Amino acid sequence: MRRRILLLSVGMTTLVVLAFAVPLVILLRSTTASEARDKALYRAETVAYYVGDKDHTADDITAYINGLKDGPGNISVRMADGTTLGDPPPGGVPTPKSMPPDYGDDGDDKGPPKLGDADYRDVNGGLAVDLAVDTPAGSASVCLYLTADELYDGLVPRLLILIGGSLLVLLLSIVGAELVSRRLARPLEETASTAERLAAGDMEARAPTTGPAEVAKVGAALNGLADRIDEVIAVEREAVADLSHRLRTPLTALRLQVEALADRESAEELNTQVTSLERTLTAVISAARRPQREGRVPHCDAVEVTRARAAFWEPLFEDQGRELTLDLPTNAAMVRSSAEDLAAALDALVENVVAHTPDGTPAHITLTRETSHIHITVADEGPGIPLGAGERGRSDRGSTGLGLDIARRYAEATGGHLTIRRNQVELTLSSS
Repeated sequence: MRRRILLLSVGMTTLVVLAFAVPLVILLRSTTASEARDKALYRAETVAYYVGDKDHTADDITAYINGLKDGPGNISVRMADGTTLGDPPPGGVPTPKSMPPDYGDDGDDKGPPKLGDADYRDVNGGLAVDLAVDTPAGSASVCLYLTADELYDGLVPRLLILIGGSLLVLLLSIVGAELVSRRLARPLEETASTAERLAAGDMEARAPTTGPAEVAKVGAALNGLADRIDEVIAVEREAVADLSHRLRTPLTALRLQVEALADRESAEELNTQVTSLERTLTAVISAARRPQREGRVPHCDAVEVTRARAAFWEPLFEDQGRELTLDLPTNAAMVRSSAEDLAAALDALVENVVAHTPDGTPAHITLTRETSHIHITVADEGPGIPLGAGERGRSDRGSTGLGLDIARRYAEATGGHLTIRRNQVELTLSSS
């Protein structure tokens, strides 16, 4: 978004600068040519007054013209007798216009020479200024020719100033657009990030309420929604926990009735089922209230939990003559799960190894990591896992399949999955 705002601002500023710059370039070009023409006219008049003086001969005029070659323009004079002095421009010097004499009867000069109106000609992209002057011998013509470079001399520095000013305006617009885009985009980006965190289950995330009024209003609305979701989740989980607590009373009564049965074999079997139901209720209550202890998005180190569960099972493995080996990384591997849930899933998988392989069968636990996932593999060298063992209530080895089903549901709850192969089970968990 910041980039779009920046590009839009720079584009609009560029259009505005061009709208002003193009007419200014035309005006500067015209002004430069006009100034050069005025200077050329002034210089031509100076030469014309010198030519019109009766005391100056052709040689004097030639020497005078040669002395003016350091200045802009090429000066030439066509005398009354047709002689051309100096270097004429392309096309030559036009014939001077006839002018009435400006001298008295006694031949005395009564004022400066009479000058005609200036004529301007376009010659090869340049400018020629023709000026008629009255001399004692008749009308002469002074021509000052400016090439195209001389006509527009001084235009380049002015254009550079204009370009520099335009670039400065563009630079200021970019800086201003960057500041404005940051002020607009940063709260929106933070709000979007908050929405992503809420979608991922982090109910503690809150959007900023700073910046422009419209953006702050969106952030406040999102925060209100998050608060409401948090309240609904908390109420629902408390309701589940309360319901589970209410079930304990009839469950206790059921246990007492089972213990009072005369058939001890049936009583023992029913008591086992009641115990399993009681554990399930305890797990439901614990899961419902866990967010209050660990936060909405729990995290744990899978390496530490795996090593701890291996240490827990090691005495039993030693009693059964089994070897339990670990292949764990040295650094922490954080997953989106509570340590208690991960431990329960690992216990279910290791318990399957213990329950369904002969004594002395070795087992191996491996933990590997990827960019976004952690893989925990529990493998053994037993007879292998039968087809359908991961489904609750199905197994060809006398089990209910509950352990694998618990591990599968746990993996899916963390955004991962459970993969069952012949001699290994792999938990794929989302890393945090």
